[in-house]
Formats: sequence, C-alpha cells, structure tokens
Amino acid sequence: MKISVVMVSFNSEKTIGFAIESFLAQNHPDKELLIIDGASKDRTVEIARSFQSDAIRIISEPDLGIYDAMNKGLRLFQGDAVGFIGSDDTFHSPDSISLLSAGLENADIVYGDLHMVRDHIEKKIVRVWESGAFHSRSFRRGWMPAHATFYIRRAVAEATGEFDLSYDIGSDYDYVLRAMLKPYRVRYIPEILIDFQLGGTSSNGLAGALHQNLECLRARQRYMGAPMIDMAFFLKWARKLTQFRLV
Repeated sequence: MKISVVMVSFNSEKTIGFAIESFLAQNHPDKELLIIDGASKDRTVEIARSFQSDAIRIISEPDLGIYDAMNKGLRLFQGDAVGFIGSDDTFHSPDSISLLSAGLENADIVYGDLHMVRDHIEKKIVRVWESGAFHSRSFRRGWMPAHATFYIRRAVAEATGEFDLSYDIGSDYDYVLRAMLKPYRVRYIPEILIDFQLGGTSSNGLAGALHQNLECLRARQRYMGAPMIDMAFFLKWARKLTQFRLV
C-alpha cells in the first residue's frame, strides 16, 4: 500500500529538515512526501530540494493559508491513503508509516497517539495525546483523534471532500468529524506515531485554544445538531488537562 504524506510549509527553514529526515527514515517502502509550500521567503524550499529524493515532490506557490495548502495536497496525492504532517513535526520512529499501513489493511481510517514536544533536539515531552478508541458518541464527549496521526484511504478522502476554508484553525476538526460520522471501518493504533512541536496557533495559549474550541463547536452544530453550548465544549478542555506532563 502506497502511503502519501502531505506536508504544508511556510518559512519553516528551522524545522523542515527534521521533518523530512524523519520521513526518509521510515522503513515502509512504498511512500511519498508531497510538500506544499506557500512561497516561503526563507530557505525552506532550498532545504527541501537538497534531499534530492524520488519519494519527495515539492510545490511552492502562494496560497490562502494552511487549509488551502492541504486541499492542494488532497488533489495531488498519488497514494492509496493519505495523511498530513506539519513542517515542524516529525514521525516518532522509523516504524510509524508501517504501523499506519498495517492498520489500513483492514480499515478505512486509522489514527494513533502523539507526543507534544518543545523541540526536535531534546524531544522534551510536554503533553501526551492518547487518542483512545472511537465510539459512536465520542465526539459528543469532547473526543478527537490526533489529526497528525490521522490517515484515510483514497475513497474516504474523495467522499469527505476538502477542508472548509471558512475556519481559521478548526477545519482539521471539521474534516475529521465529517469523515468519521460515516460508517467506515475505523482502527485505533495505540502507539506514539508523531512528535508534534508546540508553538502553532491552536496550541499557542488560552486564546488560541478557545478560538479553536469555538470552531469545533460550530462543526458539531452543523453536522451533529449540537446546541448553542454542548457538553463536548467543556469536556474537550478537560481532556487536554489530562494530557500535560511535568517538565
């Protein structure tokens, strides 16, 4: 099974080398990395091109933001399944894509766990996101799988459509929700698959978290008939609090 990894980048010269190296270190033989760059002004594209791998395709042009770039990846990926990784994140171990591919042999959607780290040198863990198994009422209980570990078969991607550009930072939640509300075969992989570097908008302080939570609520209202404020709005906060580790 060919696994496509879409990496969105913009002015990521400090981190993209770590991300690409972690992809190339994957022991799964049939894979591609599609880098969608938003016309970076720094050395991001130069660094990406320096790897000179046939498994990597690079597209650099202006875009309308991260979700517009992700949509380009959805239109261009060539694999049997697809997922997304940030240009400031890495695969946790050389087995990550192999674990995802094995899970997809008998499932349409797979996901796993991730570490949230300060950087990719010391790898100091700040949070551990243990997604847990999916159940029919999971989203109503504040649950969401770690999007950076979320991989889907091509047929699921085609049926789900593209990321909704009306969201600022909640379109990944909206996308996952739309995919998982359909009766697909879902498999949870209880392994750390990704090292996610803290510092993005959705992980940057209380204001970012609140804004994201409100956008997630909007998605539940649209697709699940949630009220003005639902229980998941509060439980989502509670789940995050259980993920932190002393550092």
